[in-house]
Amino acid sequence: MQKVYKTIGQVVNTDATILIQGESGTGKELVAKTIHYNSPRWNQPFVVVHCAAVPRDLLESELFGHEKGSFTGALERRMGKFELATGGTLFFDEVGDIPLDLQTKLLRVIQEREFCRVGGTEILKADVRILAATNQELEKAVKDRRFRHDLYFRLKVIPIHLPPLSDRKGDIPLLVNYFMDKINRELGTHISGVSPEALKLLEEHPWPGNVRELENTLIRAAVLSPGPILFPKDLALQPRQGSALDEYNNLSLEELLRHKLEDYFQRTQGVDVDNLYSLVVERVERPLIELTLRKTRGNQIRAAQILGINRNTLRKKIAELNIPYKKNG
Repeated sequence: MQKVYKTIGQVVNTDATILIQGESGTGKELVAKTIHYNSPRWNQPFVVVHCAAVPRDLLESELFGHEKGSFTGALERRMGKFELATGGTLFFDEVGDIPLDLQTKLLRVIQEREFCRVGGTEILKADVRILAATNQELEKAVKDRRFRHDLYFRLKVIPIHLPPLSDRKGDIPLLVNYFMDKINRELGTHISGVSPEALKLLEEHPWPGNVRELENTLIRAAVLSPGPILFPKDLALQPRQGSALDEYNNLSLEELLRHKLEDYFQRTQGVDVDNLYSLVVERVERPLIELTLRKTRGNQIRAAQILGINRNTLRKKIAELNIPYKKNG
């Protein structure tokens, strides 16, 4: 990523065409926006063409605009993306999905820096900086004759490759902090942190959806979390071993107790509780003493030694908490 940042810094002040490649969700559009808003064109439009989302028969009009009556349904003149982006940046998202016949026309515009609207004769100047992105292997598409080799090299003047999140696990804590601040600000949530066990789960997840999947996971967790700290169960991610028991075992005793208390406060919101300390201590003492007596087969002397209390205190607790026990021979 440091190499990516360095390249961005080197190209922002030029009009060189840039091809950003990487898997879906790695942040290609974010890189394009970073380049635009740090360039001399920052105060001019940043226009996106979602090449895969526009129907093939409408893509030419989408790019170059059309004149009234140029085809059925063309009821008025319409400006295309090239005109809308004049003075600014035109970003082709998933450029590998542009059909071959339109690739020829796009190549000509890049070379000549001029174009005509569909059905028109007026020559318009293409004063735009072109950035393109794809999750496809364009070199393979060129070999398969699905993408023009001359357009490929026109776009790939400066290549930028974004690695998948699985190759940059060290960035996950930084991304988590960034996204939590963003989510709290935009959605009005109040998440103050992520537990160590949850962060470990985030770092171990393969993230096939990359940074976008990470952000969506954190949004879901922040909105649905019962408390201000995110725990493994809030993330709705399977641990590496793939079982709920593994997720449970990853929690320390302190984290487990904290999580249970968060759930308790969420459920009892607005309910007056005057003896919460005693209530919590009792809930911890009972299983602790029961399990210790079971471990010692009912031997109170040994149980008191393990617990670090005297035998009389143990007897008192057994009576107060009404703990049944049976001494085994």
